[in-house]
Parts: sequence; C-alpha cells; structure tokens
Amino acid sequence: MSYECFEVIREGGVARVHLNHPERLNSMVPAFWAEIPRVFRELDQAGGTRVAVITSAGRHFSAGMDLAVFSSPDVLGTESVDARERFRQQLRKLQQSFNAIAEARFPVIAAVQGGCIGGAVDLVTACCLRYSTRDAFFCIQEINLGMMADVGTMNRMPRQIPEAVMRELAYTGDRLGAERAERLGFVNGLFDDANALTEGVLAVAKKIAGKAPVAITASKEMIGYARDHSVAESFAYLNALQPGVFSPEDIARAVAAQKAGAAAAFADLAPLRPPMG
Repeated sequence: MSYECFEVIREGGVARVHLNHPERLNSMVPAFWAEIPRVFRELDQAGGTRVAVITSAGRHFSAGMDLAVFSSPDVLGTESVDARERFRQQLRKLQQSFNAIAEARFPVIAAVQGGCIGGAVDLVTACCLRYSTRDAFFCIQEINLGMMADVGTMNRMPRQIPEAVMRELAYTGDRLGAERAERLGFVNGLFDDANALTEGVLAVAKKIAGKAPVAITASKEMIGYARDHSVAESFAYLNALQPGVFSPEDIARAVAAQKAGAAAAFADLAPLRPPMG
C-alpha cells in the first residue's frame, strides 16, 4: 500500500498509520481525504489488522483542514440549489472519510502530540481511544474561522465529554489542554514526550492485539450500539449479536494460555470479500 500522506507500518496484528508531512503540520490536503478511508478500508478488508494506531511526525499531530480546500467555490459554493447540493455531497464524502475509522472492525487509537486542531479533532473523535503528550491541546478551530465544525466533532464529541464543556469549546474556540482532557475522560493517558507516547500507545495496541479478534470487534460494535440506543434496546441487540460471535474455541485457547502463562494464539479476522465474491 502506497500513499502520499501516510506511511502504513504493520507489525503482527498492529498497523501504525503515520501522518508523514511535518513540514506542513500534517494538514489535511485533498489527497489526505482521498487516502484515509482507503487506508482503513484496505486494512479492514485484508483481515490481518487487530488494532490500528494513528501517529504523526513533527511538533503537531495535525493542523486540520488545509485552507486551500476552502478556496474552491466549485466545491463549497452556496449561491444556488445546485451549488448547495454539491456542497452537501462533498460534506458527506468528508464525513465518510472518518466514518471509515469508526466503522473498521478493529479498534483505532490516536496518539496525539502538540496541536490537534480543527479537522484533526473530527479525526480523533472517530477513534476508540486517545492518548497524548502532556503539552498536547485540542481546538475546535472552525468557530474561529466563522463556521461550525462539520466532519464529526459535533456528532461524536458531545458523547465523549460533558455537554457544558463541549459547548464552551465549540462556542469559544479555546484550547482544551491535555491534562484537562484526561480529567474529562477524553484522553485515556498522558506521556511526557512524543517518543514515550508512541512507545506507550504501541504497548496498549499490542495488548489489545493479543485478545481474541472476533470478541474485540464485537465489543467495539456493541459499545457503539449501546452509546446510541437505550439500555433495553442495547440488551436486545447484544442478545442477537453474542450467539453469532461466541467462540468456545477462543475461550478454550484463552483459558489454556492463562494456565500455561503464555500468550494465546487466535485466528485473525477473515478477509472481507466483495459482494457475491
């Protein structure tokens, strides 16, 4: 897999998706939006990825949407019904880019150093877990540019932090520092620097990769469903989901490995085949 904006490094069941343009602060140029859904869909289709980690090079995780994207009236014009429809379809494509992260069968972890700004906040809210350096910050930059965030922050972040804090950040455009983000539960853990962050997050990823992949993907699906539905509805869904993924073989492997003090050897998720393939 070859990309302009990313390096994809696979080690065992862990895929590291690395933003590799620090000279432009890993800003989200047009190629980024085309590539990121392809990265995650190709990893998902192959079946060997058990967890992915998003990292980046340089001082900042990402400066967000490249401002050149806003300069095209053909894409973001609103002067006519046709223009507004093109705008709506383009917005859906941008949203689907990060939906590919949320919809992947495996967990995705964001490792954030420095600034996580604008569209980068949209990105990390689509991830399952977020870790950061102590000097990291998150900023809903769109309000400072005269617009509302629209690629996932407003949809996902209110379920990840208290509503009053969400309103504060969305209305003021102020920075959410890493220590406050951890206290709020938005960030899972803090590290002193980027090297320690990468090492620590990869250790978490390897721990997840050692669990039964079918049980992990079912857990991701179940948590997402429970978040968006009532308790009663989530129980009904769980009772339909569990019989389809319950694996006595994986349980036996896990128990035997625990008794032996060794790592269990689980099968990878099966590759995804095309319709009728």
